[in-house]
Amino acid sequence: MSTGSAALDRIVERLGSTSDPKRRYEYVLWLAKKLEPLPEPFRQEAYKVRGCVSQVHVVGQLQEGRLHWQGDSDAAITKGLLALLIAGLEGLTPAEVMAIDPAFIAGTGLQGSLTPSRANGFLNIFKMMQAQARSLLVDPAVPATKAAG
Repeated sequence: MSTGSAALDRIVERLGSTSDPKRRYEYVLWLAKKLEPLPEPFRQEAYKVRGCVSQVHVVGQLQEGRLHWQGDSDAAITKGLLALLIAGLEGLTPAEVMAIDPAFIAGTGLQGSLTPSRANGFLNIFKMMQAQARSLLVDPAVPATKAAG
């Protein structure tokens, strides 16, 4: 099943092809370590993901019609899940991000390894990113502030 994002497809394939939950966790933690620090101006309520036990911030900005993402979390696993989504959705158009079916999450095989609250948080991060993409499609001049709500 293709998500519409070649990068996201590769990540889903990589995670889904391993049967060892420990290896999946290691990959997610490795992604977390690679995530660039989030600039302080974006650490505000407008970019905070609701419904996450951890503190998670994500912001999408439109540059030449393509989305560029930044984010951070205070929990390593959640930060890795965020990094996975950032890597998978980087450089897509808002319409492409909005067209991705969250069913791809099942293909990662992560649900069995995540607590229900983390799995829900993963979905909430994705939904926030889609909401930001939608708001940027409507008004590309404004950073996606009140996107999820």
